[in-house]
Amino acid sequence: MRITPLYFLGWCLGLSLMAQVAAAQDIVGTWCTVDDEDGQDRSVVEIYRQGDRYFGKVVKIYPRPNEPTDPVCEKCTDARKNQKVMGMIIIRNLEKRSNEFKNGDILDPKNGKVYDCKLWIESGTLKVRGYLGFFYRTQTWYKVG
Repeated sequence: MRITPLYFLGWCLGLSLMAQVAAAQDIVGTWCTVDDEDGQDRSVVEIYRQGDRYFGKVVKIYPRPNEPTDPVCEKCTDARKNQKVMGMIIIRNLEKRSNEFKNGDILDPKNGKVYDCKLWIESGTLKVRGYLGFFYRTQTWYKVG
């Protein structure tokens, strides 16, 4: 089979498009979390890949005027109890399944509860859904940088 320049160009464009779609579905990076109640920025979470799992740690906190600037997780019930929230791994053990990342958990340091979770990219934002039984809550996080 003879490869024509037009065929080669089409092949290159196709590969480029596939790479862009794959990159658009990648959750790795830093994301700004937003408070459900007042819509204000709460923290920045860095999501990273370790082996075939994904984790997220708090790398910046936006405390309110009446909150400590370097809080600890007083209400946590696992090994994170009384640990600093800054640097804390709040997302653990997510697995990539098609266009979603799931089968892991997420901690809400405010109330100390751990939820099953799943994440996915939607319109350039990160959707973060925490489950407790049949009940769930979904937040929208925004890419930083």
